[in-house]
Amino acid sequence: MRPKRNRRDFLRQSAAAGAGLWVVGSGSSLQAARANESVNVAIIGVGGRGAAHVKEIPKAGGTIVALCDVDDHTLDRAAQDHPKAYKYNDFRKVLDEKHKEIDAVVVATPDHTHAVAAVAAMKLGKHCYCEKPLTHSIHEARVLTETAAAQKVATQMGNQGHSGDNTRRIVEIVRSGAIGPVKEVHAWTNRPIWPQGRDRPQVQNDPPDCLHWDLWLGPAPARPFVANERLPDTKDRNGRVRKNVRQFYHPFAWRGWWDFGTGALGDMACHIMDTAYWALDLKYPSSVEALGGEPRKPESAPNWEIIRYEFPSRGSQPPVTFTWYDGGKKPPEDLLDGEKMISGGSLLVGEKGKIYIPHDYGGKHVLLPTKDFADFKDPPETLKRSPGHHKDFLAACKDPDRPACSNFAYAGPLTETVLLGVVAFRTGKKLDWDGPNLRATNASEADEFIRPEYRKGWSL
Repeated sequence: MRPKRNRRDFLRQSAAAGAGLWVVGSGSSLQAARANESVNVAIIGVGGRGAAHVKEIPKAGGTIVALCDVDDHTLDRAAQDHPKAYKYNDFRKVLDEKHKEIDAVVVATPDHTHAVAAVAAMKLGKHCYCEKPLTHSIHEARVLTETAAAQKVATQMGNQGHSGDNTRRIVEIVRSGAIGPVKEVHAWTNRPIWPQGRDRPQVQNDPPDCLHWDLWLGPAPARPFVANERLPDTKDRNGRVRKNVRQFYHPFAWRGWWDFGTGALGDMACHIMDTAYWALDLKYPSSVEALGGEPRKPESAPNWEIIRYEFPSRGSQPPVTFTWYDGGKKPPEDLLDGEKMISGGSLLVGEKGKIYIPHDYGGKHVLLPTKDFADFKDPPETLKRSPGHHKDFLAACKDPDRPACSNFAYAGPLTETVLLGVVAFRTGKKLDWDGPNLRATNASEADEFIRPEYRKGWSL
C-alpha cells in the first residue's frame, strides 16, 4: 500500500533538526489504499471543526489512528472516543514517528498552520483533507495546489456544501442557460460572530499548562499569550443565565487577527462564493478592490467590508462582477424581487433571470422572477452526485482515478480568489491581478500579504 522507506531515508527527506527547524523534503506519493481496507487517518487539530472530523471520519468508513492538538484538554476529549489512537501535540512528530501507519491526514488547525501541516503530509505521500480556507495566504494556496498535483495524492477542502445535491443542481441550471449569461453575482454573510476591528491587547498572561503556546503560534510572528476574560453574567429574555467571555486568541477568536485568520471573508467565502464560482467556471479575477470596511486596523480584520472582484470573459461567457459583503452588509434588496433576504446567501443575476441561494452552504435555491419560472423543469443531471464530503474524500484515497469533488486543483484557485480580497482590503488599493504569476501589477506593497514571511524555524 505504501512505498517502503527506511528510517534514514525518511529523516533525510523529511526533516532537518536543529533549533526547532523542520524542513520537509520531497517524497514518493502514497499508493491508493486497497479498496477493501479502511483508510488510516491522522487528524491535526481536534477542536472546533476538528471535533466534527473526529466524529465524521469513522462514520464515513475511515479509521482514526492519530490525534494531534496543541491543547491537552482538547486532545484528551477527542481521545475518549478513540483510545487506541496515538496522541500528539506537534504534527511534525506525528508525521515523523507514525508516518508508516498513516494513509491520510485531516488538517483542521487555525488558518495560519494549514499550509505547513498539509504540505508536510503531502510530501510524505499522504492524502490530505484541509479545512477552509485552504490556506492563510495566496502563495500557500498555490503551493498546496502544486504539491498535490506533484505527489498525486487525493485532496479535499472542507467546503462541504460543494458535495450537496442542490449545489450541483444549481450549477446544472446555470450551465443550461436557463437564466441566460451571468454578468453579476452577489454573496454575503452575517459573520463575523467573533471579535474583529481591534487593536492588539497590551496585557499578557502565562498560557495555561494545557496549552503549548509556541506550537499554537507555529509559523506566525511571536506574541504573548492573552487569557480570555470572564465578564459579568447576563440573562436572556427567558431569564436564563448567560455566561460571557471576552475572547482574544484561543480557541475561537483567532479568526479576527490577520496573523492567524482571514476574517469573515476567509472564513465563509469558500462556502458562499463556491456555487457561483463553480457554475460560471471562474478562475483568476482581473482586478479586486475593497469598496468599504470599518474599522481599519493594522492587525485585525474589520467588523464589516465590501469587496468587488472583476472576472474576465471565459470563451462565450461574459465578464462577471462579483461583490462580497460581510458584517451584516447586503446587496440592494430589490434585486430579490420580493423574496426575503436572509443573513447569508448569494444571488446570480442573468440576462433572462436570477438564482437566489438563501443558504450559507449552497442549500435550496429560488429562480426569479418566480412567475417567469412557474413551469420550469430542471435540466438533465450532468454532474455526478456525491456520497458526502468525507466519503468522497476517502473514496478518492482508495482510487487515484476518482478525484474528490473539492480537490485542491479546484479549491486552490478558489482560495486564491477569496484571499485576494483580504490583500485588497489590507493594501487599500484596487489591485490589477496577474493570477498565473501571483502578482498585483500595480501594487508592489501587496507582496508582503501575498507571501508573508514565516517565523524562524518554520517553512513549506
